[in-house]
Amino acid sequence: MASKTVESHRAGAEVCHGDAECRKKSIELLGELGLPRNLFPLVDIQEFGYNRTTGFMWLVQKKSTTYTFEKIKRKVSYATEVSAFVGPRSIKKLSGVKTRELLLWLTVSEMFFADPTTKELTFKTPTGISDSCEASVFDLE
Repeated sequence: MASKTVESHRAGAEVCHGDAECRKKSIELLGELGLPRNLFPLVDIQEFGYNRTTGFMWLVQKKSTTYTFEKIKRKVSYATEVSAFVGPRSIKKLSGVKTRELLLWLTVSEMFFADPTTKELTFKTPTGISDSCEASVFDLE
């Protein structure tokens, strides 16, 4: 079941169902926005939605998953629902994504390119902690 936030943005949104179609649409949207296309390597996606008017997107998967980005040896956890407001080269008010830092799981609330001349993607937590890495880490294999 989708959250109240998703339901409030559903009217007028492009919505698709099924893993293959949702994966394709989410990858297309990330590419269109100038973001790495493998930021959300979810498994068994049931629904993808994007409201172009509000910039709100969401992905719903059958169960939460953890993915390791091998190039940086970083584990990222994705909840059953991942949602955010997306725009050119940025993601804000992200929910459903955490990264493992030493022994702690930290919530990721934003992703953006701080400098348009570089390919370094910055990740920010709600507490203001941030880290950056090359966007190529998130390229599709």
